[in-house]
Amino acid sequence: MSKNYHDITKQISSGIRTLRKDIPDVMAGFSAMAQAAGKDGALDKKTKELVALGIAISTRCDGCIGFHTEALVKLGCTRAEFEETLGMAVYMGGGPSLMYAGDAMTAWEQYGGAAE
Repeated sequence: MSKNYHDITKQISSGIRTLRKDIPDVMAGFSAMAQAAGKDGALDKKTKELVALGIAISTRCDGCIGFHTEALVKLGCTRAEFEETLGMAVYMGGGPSLMYAGDAMTAWEQYGGAAE
């Protein structure tokens, strides 16, 4: 089975748009938390997105892998940085994380990440 991360994130985004209308207070709170957690501080945005990717792999969240991989490509993440993050996720999560690290590489390629 091949996953298409563009389709996965597009489908999820559609559902999120509905939630923004139906439960606006919850969604505004989540958005505020995401913005606060993601802004530059002691760690820059790219580093924080790499952490989020590792967590996405360990929790086996396809949507999270897609969204955070897309953000990393846009932030100029190198393939080496991306793959080292996958290595740490595999180390921390074992075999199941290895399977999702493979999926994350598919997402990287689908979003046009550099081949180096």
